[in-house]
Amino acid sequence: IYRMSHRRVALYFETLNALPCNSPAEGQLCHPIMASMLSMSSSVARKAARGYAASCFTSVRAASSQAGAAWQSNLGVVRTDWTRDEVAEVFHSPLLELMYSAATVHRKFHDPRQVQKCTLLSIKTGGCPEDCGYCAQSSKHAKSVGLKAEKLVDLDYVYHEALKAREGGSTRFCMGAAWRGPSQVGPRQFGKVLDMVSKIRALGMEVCTTLGMLTPEQAKLLRNAGLTAYNHNLDTSPEYYSKITTTRRYEDRLETLANVRGAGISVCSGGIIGLGEADQDRVGLLHTLATLPEHPESVPVNALVAVAGTPLEGNKPPSGLEMVRCVATARILMPQSMVRLSAGRLELSESEQAMCFFSGANSVFSGEKLLTTPNNEEDSDVAMFNSLGLYGRPPFIGYGAGGETSDSQAFATSDQQVAQHAA
Repeated sequence: IYRMSHRRVALYFETLNALPCNSPAEGQLCHPIMASMLSMSSSVARKAARGYAASCFTSVRAASSQAGAAWQSNLGVVRTDWTRDEVAEVFHSPLLELMYSAATVHRKFHDPRQVQKCTLLSIKTGGCPEDCGYCAQSSKHAKSVGLKAEKLVDLDYVYHEALKAREGGSTRFCMGAAWRGPSQVGPRQFGKVLDMVSKIRALGMEVCTTLGMLTPEQAKLLRNAGLTAYNHNLDTSPEYYSKITTTRRYEDRLETLANVRGAGISVCSGGIIGLGEADQDRVGLLHTLATLPEHPESVPVNALVAVAGTPLEGNKPPSGLEMVRCVATARILMPQSMVRLSAGRLELSESEQAMCFFSGANSVFSGEKLLTTPNNEEDSDVAMFNSLGLYGRPPFIGYGAGGETSDSQAFATSDQQVAQHAA
């Protein structure tokens, strides 16, 4: 009982109190002491049973409060041994208390007014062989979505878009290709992406890619080309993942993250809220991320942007407060990571975004599109930054989270490798 969440305990005792007290068979469903009381027929026994339930519930609440005090007294301690029950305790905290705790952690490790602007460009749209239920780029949904597969864009176009992004204040440029992985397309196409990485890195921008699953060798090539970070979202909990895609396993995602980390590339991995998952799946996702051998340097928190023609087209987007809760929990669990408020910001008001920044978000995507879905206009973000007193984050500031390759000295080493690659 002491390990149950508040919600489960409340439901448990609510069920006990609702049971007919003259049915020994039904009493057997309950706690043994309750069962023995419920097997009696007297009104005294029935009152005793209800009194016992109330006293147990009070004890559970007290124990839960003590557990909450334990994690609150250790705010800001960087650890990878969180239990799922502890994560649930944090996640289900009263929202205002959760926000305050997250803001306390945020200010310990980050400048609360500094928010990095990033730009995401689709360099290969459509035709992906995966069947992710949320994605417009899956070939499985091509007919219903009406999205045709396109070729890999050329280097000059990408370079021009990166220049525009830099002029607009972005210090990280992200490129996404609708591939299962580079192995699907061969070395020639992958080589073109490596050239893109090197040329954009030479602009003085952080470079991130999301290309699907990577082998250790492919990850090393990206690192040598100058890649700063690699995005590979876990999407949801291990238990719910098979309901979102059937063409790959959760273990495949974790393996790619290990390959990225092994190559010395910063890990960018988060999830999507609004896939039809329950709170326990949001807890499971955050628990998985927070118990990786090293915390991801970047944790994107995305709200589902439901696309017509995909299996999840009818899903209701998460509320602003649901997003705040996820951001705040991520900040407490992974104090040094960048928590990136990513897809779905169009559905959030400026006030809701402000609550996310207060609770630990310190990055946004800027620009008209995120791959194939609309995004906040640059002018509205400029106005919001001015209104909230925010300013951008320069590139190549060392990340506190992650491995030793994430500090500023590692970036300098990578610049030398970029020069070698270009030569």
